[in-house]
Amino acid sequence: MVPSSSSSSLPIFSHDTKPNLNFPRHTATFHPSIWGNYFLSSDSIYEDDSDIKQVTLLKEYVRTMIVSPVDNNFLFKLNIINSVQHLGVSYHFEHEIDETLHQIYEISTKENNIISYNDDLHHLALLFRLLRQQGYPISSDVFCKFKDQAGKFKESIVNDVDGMLRLYEASQLRFHGEEILEEAYSFTLIELTKSLTTKLSPFLSGLVHHSIGQELRKGMPRLEARYYISFYQQDPSHNECLLTFAKLDFNMLQKLHRKEVSSMTKWWVKDLNVSTNFPFVRDRIVEVCFWIVGVYYEPQYCLARSILNKVVAMTSIIDDVYDAYGTIDELEIFTNAIERWDISSLVDLPEYMKLCYKALLDIFEETEQELRMQGKEYFVKYSKNEMKRLIQAYLTESRWFNSNHTPTVEEYMEVATVTSTYAMLTTVSFLGMEDTTEEVLIWATSHPKIIEAASVIARIMDDIVGSEFEHERGHVVSSVDCYMMQYNSSRENAIKELHKLVESAWKDINEECLNPTQIPMKFLMRVLNLARMMDVLYKEHDNYTNSEGVMKDYINAVLVNKVPTQIS
Repeated sequence: MVPSSSSSSLPIFSHDTKPNLNFPRHTATFHPSIWGNYFLSSDSIYEDDSDIKQVTLLKEYVRTMIVSPVDNNFLFKLNIINSVQHLGVSYHFEHEIDETLHQIYEISTKENNIISYNDDLHHLALLFRLLRQQGYPISSDVFCKFKDQAGKFKESIVNDVDGMLRLYEASQLRFHGEEILEEAYSFTLIELTKSLTTKLSPFLSGLVHHSIGQELRKGMPRLEARYYISFYQQDPSHNECLLTFAKLDFNMLQKLHRKEVSSMTKWWVKDLNVSTNFPFVRDRIVEVCFWIVGVYYEPQYCLARSILNKVVAMTSIIDDVYDAYGTIDELEIFTNAIERWDISSLVDLPEYMKLCYKALLDIFEETEQELRMQGKEYFVKYSKNEMKRLIQAYLTESRWFNSNHTPTVEEYMEVATVTSTYAMLTTVSFLGMEDTTEEVLIWATSHPKIIEAASVIARIMDDIVGSEFEHERGHVVSSVDCYMMQYNSSRENAIKELHKLVESAWKDINEECLNPTQIPMKFLMRVLNLARMMDVLYKEHDNYTNSEGVMKDYINAVLVNKVPTQIS
């Protein structure tokens, strides 16, 4: 029943071109921004950069630990690399970590990518995860040694909570058909949950509790780093220099991100004047910026974040135009204008659409000007084409709604994976990355499996948490509705079956990140991170639309509150 969405052609339905002036607008009641003008002046904070010298010295200290000879301190290297990655500072040492893990791979594996290292569960599972995470196709058969004659995991490993946690993290990188990792995932999740009722150290208890709520593989890197800093400092064996480096580095990056949020907020509030010009849309510019920090947080991606922030913000407005405000006749005209992509098309549009259309064209024109300095302005055409494909899909959904049409799950997913926006956003996310080539953009727009998988995750997770609210305001059917009708299913069963598609898509993503990859890993990471943001923000609620709860806590953790550099 896995839907195919590889076709770029979308269903077209006949429609009445005569205006229907009495067609009701299905406006939604979105709560206003909870941040107001908070970030407008935030670019002036944290002006004390006296920590830069200390950061430079600590960075060199950490580098030395990573590049020291592997032979005599194999386990030490695994633990250091794990800590560096968890603490969110691995971006400083990508080359060094890659080289070190390659040496470890050469030392610890034999033919058929089977790990020859034969020690405790903790380090074996950690070794497996670090290597597979790096793209090495490590065999999962190595974990057979921890099963008994009946084929079940040995009870003797249950008391090794640290080892169980490492196995739980390793199992999150499973592929299709890896039964032993499927069993490991279920077994460790059950046993780790039980372990929380026993006496664990504060460090391990906090880490286990957090890991059960948010899988490491599916977590937002910056948010996970923020949490891990607090856990790591409770670990009696923590490295004080590494911890201090991670804290200072987090705060320095936070300062950069806040300046970017301030700039975006000024554009949103003053240039677009969203509250006046588009009062019917979700006012979520801060949430957009948080989302994009999840896609890439590293300093070298400032331009990429700026481009993607604006495109996502405009796409959010357009999404609400199609879902919550525009009449079918207005949407037909707007779609045709997007297809022409010409400022002269403004004359045919209603006033609110003129503002929206011009702002969209301006963003892409600005992007072309930025890339012109690199001789890459023609790259933007790939993103324009994806935007046009997205708008056509939006229109198809609007026609479905206008005609009370309920498609099959397969028909729905062909269109709705496009309206998840992830194919378009992936292509846009590459534009501001320095190493982007035309080959990468051609790949991105050829419907590769990893982008299709991320789109499935985005669409289904959004549908599951958002469909009931959308029914209240009048909205196109969701994958949940389509499944219920097609298979005469209850809502609960439909959600259960759709979750299976999400898990299948995650396995596709894991496999597509194996070496040799079709494009460099740095680009695949954008797709992985986009998928991660769905798990972080749409696991239980639509925390983008309803941003007063956990989303506010996340933004405070990443963009507002500094990490205390002194232990109280």
